[in-house]
Amino acid sequence: MAGVGMMSRVVHAFSEQEPLIEALSQSILVNIQNAIEEKGEASLLVSGGSTPKPLFEKLRKAVLDWDKVSVGLCDERWIDVSKEESNEHFVKKYLLQEEAANAHFIGMYCEDTDIYTAQKLCSKKMKEMLFPFDVLILGMGTDAHTASLFPENIKLEEAFDLKNQNFCIAIEPITAPYTRMSLTRWAILGAKHIYIHFEGKEKIAVYEEAIAGEDMYMMPIRSILNQDIKEIEVFYR
Repeated sequence: MAGVGMMSRVVHAFSEQEPLIEALSQSILVNIQNAIEEKGEASLLVSGGSTPKPLFEKLRKAVLDWDKVSVGLCDERWIDVSKEESNEHFVKKYLLQEEAANAHFIGMYCEDTDIYTAQKLCSKKMKEMLFPFDVLILGMGTDAHTASLFPENIKLEEAFDLKNQNFCIAIEPITAPYTRMSLTRWAILGAKHIYIHFEGKEKIAVYEEAIAGEDMYMMPIRSILNQDIKEIEVFYR
């Protein structure tokens, strides 16, 4: 493992998954525990996709005051939460089990509400029920998207604008299925502890390209990686 500081990034590179998951889960749990000790509660925001499954399976076994933890999402597909593709469905299936079953889940999806109406409701819910975010875990796609901030999307200018202090933004990806709700860049960078977790050679190549360039619209992950507002921790193998 190597730990390297650059800009506002602390990078942890691993060759095997098990030590990565061990180190990442321990760092997350320490920060959650510290928040509980400081203010009596903690908030944890997570992402979907296949990558966090082993992390969730590790976290859910932790002995922690989970009843003092509120869990939310970095983004969501605007589909019924009973569907496999729903991030809420995924988080409830793989994270909110065992010890973590006592955590409070606060989702993004609003049944029978169109996504543009729900954008304000979602921002209000985030502000009142989850903010300030103590721990936020992002993934990264092979197209360099993070949360549901997809490349070359017409909503990115609004999503990236740090003067836009809305927590949520409705996105219609041109390169992926389903309309999405996503946290804005301002909301993400408002988290106390930010992690980016990805695995595999293809994503490592995307990451290396991302940190070497500047165009956030081509590679939205750059909006989080290449900034000096908030330190982030990158875990990969």
